[in-house]
Amino acid sequence: MATIDDFQKLDIRVGRILSADDFPEAKKPAFKLVIDFGSEIGTKKSSAQITKHYKKEELVGKLVLAVVNFPSRQIGPFLSEVLTLGVPDEEGAVVLIEPTQEVPLGGRLF
Repeated sequence: MATIDDFQKLDIRVGRILSADDFPEAKKPAFKLVIDFGSEIGTKKSSAQITKHYKKEELVGKLVLAVVNFPSRQIGPFLSEVLTLGVPDEEGAVVLIEPTQEVPLGGRLF
């Protein structure tokens, strides 16, 4: 069973998607995202398998949550620096976790 100490090891922050591009080299359909986490963390890249429910154009400006303290992961030719968080729909496709109000970039989930 996980403890509160285990949970607190994860650094989950809010960021704003600055750009979303196709990622044709990915094994599963995905976008390459650039996300701004504010001045403390800066801008990070993420590969996200969110093509079923989102278009690139509608992702720009969207607030999302991501784990920012996992090691970077090489996905084909792309280095994904953060894990953008989502939950599965009834078919297993990813739905992003989004704040419903405007919040400061870099805010930590608690």
